Amino acid sequence: MNLNAQRPWITPLVTGIFLLMAVTGSLMFFHLDTGLNKAAHEWLGWAMVVGVALHLALNVKAFKRYLTNTTGRWVLGACTAVLALSFIPLGGAAGGKPPFAAPVQALAKTSLTTVAEVAGVNVAEVRARLSAAGVASQNDTQSIQDLVGTDMGQQIRTLGKVFAANGTAGVR
Repeated sequence: MNLNAQRPWITPLVTGIFLLMAVTGSLMFFHLDTGLNKAAHEWLGWAMVVGVALHLALNVKAFKRYLTNTTGRWVLGACTAVLALSFIPLGGAAGGKPPFAAPVQALAKTSLTTVAEVAGVNVAEVRARLSAAGVASQNDTQSIQDLVGTDMGQQIRTLGKVFAANGTAGVR
């Protein structure tokens, strides 16, 4: 593939995706993102990876020149160090869970009767909401964990279905 023939679209792709990433990333940083901002940022980030790889391949000679001078090596070295440091967990033991994990997991381990009390509805309503969400329960002593397993994401989504129906989900 002759990359020089692709130059008319590779650089505009990188520029356009950079603008998208900058805007959506800024919105997410300030908690102003709405709609598909987060999904666009995450998934179109892959377009950025492809575009930058193609741009780098197109300009490999210039990139190699950056590696021959001290400033270029320092900048790339600093970026590599920041990337490595970003993998260090903060605020507790390695592999620490987010602050909301303990209460979610505790609620997911309790009986549907307790979940109903917390949701402010009767247990029959909880079971009906679960059924509407495609989660079948056999009795009131089962827990959300019994029904959907130990995956916290699935537990959160299931509890969200129970609490959202009466407007108690997401109340601040």
